[in-house]
Amino acid sequence: MRSLRLSLSASLLLAAGATAPAFANPETCANLWTARNEIYKAQGYCFRTQRAIAAFGNAGCQYDNIEDVPLSANDRRVIADIVRQERALRCPR
Repeated sequence: MRSLRLSLSASLLLAAGATAPAFANPETCANLWTARNEIYKAQGYCFRTQRAIAAFGNAGCQYDNIEDVPLSANDRRVIADIVRQERALRCPR
């Protein structure tokens, strides 16, 4: 259920950003970043950046390599959609 909820919130963010200008405001980029990383956190990814560790922590994480995180086809699609939106909006990486 958590995965579905995350996917729905990510979808809402993506739909809202579909008509955004070429450059998003920092809040939009932060929301997309959070939605993307919530999916990874829910599946046990061990974050490396201080920003992600501060936001999500690494308690209970299982996967150091992002390619090893067991994502469903839907999670992969949502993450790809979010990444495309982040690139289109020129969000910082």
